[in-house]
Amino acid sequence: MSISNVKMEPVSIKLDNISKTFGEQKVVLPFSLEIAPGKKVALLGPSGCGKTTTLRLIAGLELPDAGGKVFLGDKDVTLVPVEKRRIGMVFQHFALFPNMSVEENVGYGLRVRRMPSLERKKIVGEMLEMVKLGDFAKRRIDGLSGGQKQRVALARALAAGPRVLLLDEPLAALDAILRVSLREELEELLGKLGITTVLVTHDQDEAMALGDLIVVMKEGRVEQIGSPEEIYEEPKTAFVAGFLGGSNHLVGTLDGDYLRLPGEASIPRSSLKKGLAKTVDPLVGATNGKVSVFFRPDKPRLGPVEPGRMHGTVVSSRFIGQKTRLVVHIEEETFIKLELSGKSYLPGEDVGVDLPPEELLLFAEA
Repeated sequence: MSISNVKMEPVSIKLDNISKTFGEQKVVLPFSLEIAPGKKVALLGPSGCGKTTTLRLIAGLELPDAGGKVFLGDKDVTLVPVEKRRIGMVFQHFALFPNMSVEENVGYGLRVRRMPSLERKKIVGEMLEMVKLGDFAKRRIDGLSGGQKQRVALARALAAGPRVLLLDEPLAALDAILRVSLREELEELLGKLGITTVLVTHDQDEAMALGDLIVVMKEGRVEQIGSPEEIYEEPKTAFVAGFLGGSNHLVGTLDGDYLRLPGEASIPRSSLKKGLAKTVDPLVGATNGKVSVFFRPDKPRLGPVEPGRMHGTVVSSRFIGQKTRLVVHIEEETFIKLELSGKSYLPGEDVGVDLPPEELLLFAEA
């Protein structure tokens, strides 16, 4: 599909020591970030972590605190108003005009810029074909499904040929099945366009699928910046380890040569994966100390109850296709989630839990 009339000129984005304070509340703590032209970055974190405020700082809808700067390409745009930044934006609830048709919505920004009618019509047609809505040009917005509205919002954002595309939870208002389908379409489209994109999401699967780079945020603080692989395989903080991958969290104790865990488990400290010792700093070298221990649900294996092996009781067992999802009660208020293939287990069954030492992530207990 040709989009020759729409000039996509992706630029780099540089955030230099940006932060944002509302009243006495620090919503975004100071950080810096550079995004290469054409790259896709996902701002990931729970509600209230500052990711949408960061997006608004890039857009020009908010000004950073004193000392912070925003660059698009080589230009400092910190004080440049949003309408002059050549940025396309798609919001969670799409912000479409219900009294206009699909083509009128897509062409609205071009009409405001007084683009000639024939040129505007050609671009709108190309945009609608690109998002697979070529036959919906005359339809009113209130006659569209949620997924179709999302496509219209995206077409409108791209019609003016922005240098940067900002997406604020663009799939959050859709049902789960449609969200997965449109995520795949969006991934393909953004790859073809090559436009610099910043996506806000609380969905880790969405961030992993769409982001070349992921910025994980918590309570206004950037916890980690890295590729999807780095974020998943090498989390730098306990929050990142727990937020991605549905990890289990246990509180253990480094006791001499052993890591003691709930359920009477003892793991030789020497068997822990090399390189993970840095995550328990300042406990490195100490013989005792509390640690947070994380592991993915698909890493353990179950077997008979034996000395030194974690043990517990199966609370629930649910078949989910190729795997069985278990909840195992270890002790008191400690439960773990497991996803296993092979043998099924019945609620009430006592089991031993093998935790591969090389799969454990250790962090100093806060």
